[in-house]
Amino acid sequence: MADTVESPREGKKQRSVRVVLLALMIAMMLAMLDNMIVGTAMPTIVGELGGLEHLSWVVTGYTLATAASTPIWGKLGDMYGRKGAFLSSIVIFLIGSALSGMAQNMGELIGFRAIQGLGAGGLMVGVMAIIGDLVPPRERGKYQGMMAAVMALAMIGGPLVGGTITDNWGWRWSFYINLPLGAVALVLVSAVLHLPRKRAKAGIDYLGVALLTIGITSIVLVTTWGGSEYAWTSARIMELIAIGVVALAGFVFWQTKAADPVLPLHIFRNRNFTLMSVIGFITGFVMFGATLFLPLYQQAVQGASATNSGLLLLPMLGAMLVTSMVAGRVTTNTGRYKVFPIVGGVLMVAGLYLLSLMDTGTSRFTSGVYMAVLGLGMGCLMQITMLVAQNSVEMKDMGVASSSTTLFRTLGSSFGVAIMGALFNNKVKDVMAERAGALGKGITEQSAQLDAKSLAKLPPLAREAYQHAVSAGTHSAFLLGAVIAVLVLVGALFVKEVPLRGGPQAAQPEEQVAPLVEAV
Repeated sequence: MADTVESPREGKKQRSVRVVLLALMIAMMLAMLDNMIVGTAMPTIVGELGGLEHLSWVVTGYTLATAASTPIWGKLGDMYGRKGAFLSSIVIFLIGSALSGMAQNMGELIGFRAIQGLGAGGLMVGVMAIIGDLVPPRERGKYQGMMAAVMALAMIGGPLVGGTITDNWGWRWSFYINLPLGAVALVLVSAVLHLPRKRAKAGIDYLGVALLTIGITSIVLVTTWGGSEYAWTSARIMELIAIGVVALAGFVFWQTKAADPVLPLHIFRNRNFTLMSVIGFITGFVMFGATLFLPLYQQAVQGASATNSGLLLLPMLGAMLVTSMVAGRVTTNTGRYKVFPIVGGVLMVAGLYLLSLMDTGTSRFTSGVYMAVLGLGMGCLMQITMLVAQNSVEMKDMGVASSSTTLFRTLGSSFGVAIMGALFNNKVKDVMAERAGALGKGITEQSAQLDAKSLAKLPPLAREAYQHAVSAGTHSAFLLGAVIAVLVLVGALFVKEVPLRGGPQAAQPEEQVAPLVEAV
């Protein structure tokens, strides 16, 4: 009976973990909010700084730096200590934010955004890896709701906050707003997070870092430029594909030879870890594709306001939040988790297929129900993938496991936006040309995605044609997503349910966790 009573030390440990998690969630929100706030401010930024032809690089530079630095931050945390790496990433992110707010031209803004992205690469990895150090997998489900809530809050509030800040304070505060939030995170992490100090036994794998950076950069540029800046079959895209393939092949070969590889390949020998990487990639593919096309459909076809674009995703994000909390609680109480990737895969396929059925007559209520089904599926997958991946590696590899899972999700989002976007754009242009002839072809010649002002200026016939075109485009994009999401279900069936560390059968859960927070 005495074992069931919470000791003073246990209560202090739990309170300490919660304080640390508060700081981690603030840092996580910094990374997630940034692109959504800046995206809303971009028209104003271009109006003041000019450089419309370089607009896409404001996002691409940030994304490239984030993706390329993600695995490096994970390895640095494993080698030199999680706390120092995490604090460094926050500082770099804040320096990039301050410089971006002071940019005087588009070139400076792109460069400063890249600095910001370097820091952002360490924010998400740091959060996940530190949680992996502090909280045993069996107990981690308790905190999944917090992470899901931050994600939902960022997606819903980002566009609203960005619009409000830009309208009232000016676009530069879209970057400056990060400074007070980041300062709070820095103070809290410095004061309450106590992790064992580490000293590297080997140097950094510079060749591995270079090859991985070149490979990831090539992939992101292919997915960003393909079908927009350059045709998919153009020489530039073919060159980037070739460079990416050679660099990544060289990276894999070198990792088998390096004394201290930046991404140890032995972690992929674990079936669960590899499956979680694949599932994370597909989840990123689907999620970011959905968040891109759903507001577009609701604005163009259902006549919703662009100002409330974040709120349009509430059915999906709300369902994702609730399911993530339930999945976390059940996992903590039972130690069983295999059911969630399976159920998540079924619901994701079903939700995407239902969304592909939307047409010009679909009501907002009906589309909201379809979004909720997709959200339920993603809620079963978002945090479980990281939890199982971290449980599949040794503690010394926690950083690279967290960074690899995050990287695969990031790359999945890049591929999702690019491939689903290309399919959507081509379908819209074909339908516009079919329904509105030369007028329709002329309207979508520059871009298949019209903003609210451009849409309002269209003649009634062209506007109706565009609504049908967007409906057809979303049908194709979501149908493709449903087909690809089947791989999640297939992968989930092969997941082996390994007992989570920190459960009743764990040999030393208390000894592993208590030293990390007892000094708080």
